[in-house]
Amino acid sequence: MSLKFSVLASGSTGNAFYIESGEEKILVDAGLSGKKVEGLLAQVNVDPHELSRILVTHEHSDHIKGLGIMARRYKLPIYANEKTWKAMDGQIGKISVDQKFLFNMEETKTFGGIDIESFAVSHDAAEPMFFTFHQDGRKVALVTDLGYVSERIKKTVEGADAYIFESNHDVSMLRMGRYPWNVKRRILGDSGHVSNEDCALALTDIITDRTKRIYLAHLSLDNNMKDLARMSVKNVLEERGFELGSRIDLYDTDPAAATPIYTV
Repeated sequence: MSLKFSVLASGSTGNAFYIESGEEKILVDAGLSGKKVEGLLAQVNVDPHELSRILVTHEHSDHIKGLGIMARRYKLPIYANEKTWKAMDGQIGKISVDQKFLFNMEETKTFGGIDIESFAVSHDAAEPMFFTFHQDGRKVALVTDLGYVSERIKKTVEGADAYIFESNHDVSMLRMGRYPWNVKRRILGDSGHVSNEDCALALTDIITDRTKRIYLAHLSLDNNMKDLARMSVKNVLEERGFELGSRIDLYDTDPAAATPIYTV
């Protein structure tokens, strides 16, 4: 079996990630309307009736907006940690008890041959966590919505074949932008979001010879641009001796268009 994934949507307006191996087809977050999530799945030829389950990273609306709709419409089990379940109460509508499951922080669960490891991140949510996916020696790391990349996180995600990694903002654009100072302070803080430069510096510590793809994720519509994020990360990586374009490729993600399915 192979491990395949698509970044269905990524950004402050909504996030969703899809990963599969064999018959196991997993949706991580559903931060757009149910109709939009269905449309994004259609872009990569995935029938939502074939989904196995939904994993939830945290309760912010850009990660759970369509969660309740998708779960009810397709009778999908939802996995989240206890604090996230409590924080989602009242946001996702009524969910049947037999669709509610716990996936604790720092736990590994196995679904259809995919070993999924959860890890804590620093973000202003109840108990935010993200995931690494392992299958037959292959590894995919999903790392967004965090204020900084700790040494513990680096150790957890190092050596992945592919990264979906936050590159949220350009610091200068953010500082000069229209956001009120309290919002700027939140984004720049340890429980906010990772900048282009901090993304690049973290990547230099975790990518290895097996790393083939890096997807820059959760870009701010107001405080970043795809070209700027890519250039900023590319410059730092190349300065540190990493060969882009020959050994490692950088890819954009989009808030409204799914990336093509990639087989790891």
